[in-house]
Amino acid sequence: MMTFSMKRVNAIFLKDWKDMQRNGYVLITLALPLVFAAWIGRMGEGSTSLAAMPITFALVIAGAFVQAAMVAEEKEKNTLRGLLLSPASTMEILVGKSLLSGVSTLVIIIGSIFLADFKVPSLPLFAVSILLGLVTFLAIGTLLGLLSRTVMETSILGTPVMVVFGMAGIFKEMISNETIVAVIDYLPSEQLAAVWSGLENGSEVGSHLLVLTVWAVAAVAVTVVVYKKRRMD
Repeated sequence: MMTFSMKRVNAIFLKDWKDMQRNGYVLITLALPLVFAAWIGRMGEGSTSLAAMPITFALVIAGAFVQAAMVAEEKEKNTLRGLLLSPASTMEILVGKSLLSGVSTLVIIIGSIFLADFKVPSLPLFAVSILLGLVTFLAIGTLLGLLSRTVMETSILGTPVMVVFGMAGIFKEMISNETIVAVIDYLPSEQLAAVWSGLENGSEVGSHLLVLTVWAVAAVAVTVVVYKKRRMD
């Protein structure tokens, strides 16, 4: 059985880091949540739900959108094929390809917290919710990248994902269909908001963390299945 090698993961990470430094599209995209957070911070509304929006935005943009673009760029340059045929295992490649986006997303989230003046209600449980959200959106981003043929195509596929997973809650008040509203309530972004609101109010958040765990496991499982199919193809 092949053992997990941090050396291979680190090699993939360093390659992605060099590619990111030359990719203006990715760097500009990463800055968007920070600009949004700074704007909210200047408004000085003091609303926890409003201040938390840049964090969700960071997960969707930096976690899913950027991850999708980086994976699709590998495909567009035809370098992903070499990676798929390399001795690296499925887990090493998926972790390595997600590591830079994950670290970048965490940095963006920390920056957004300070710029938006978001008061972290309970650091341990807040960190758990961020980790589950990060795994979910990185997996979704990887999946989008694998399904896209070019970086431009990730924008076409990724925009609906960004709207549904990042901004569906904004449109919830306009929807009268109770079934659709119930589905929206179970989306990762809404579950994250429910966790943060519950922590602030002292409410029970275990059920929301459980739903986020299901999302994370399901997203990773689907991504692994699609990755293995692409590897065979």
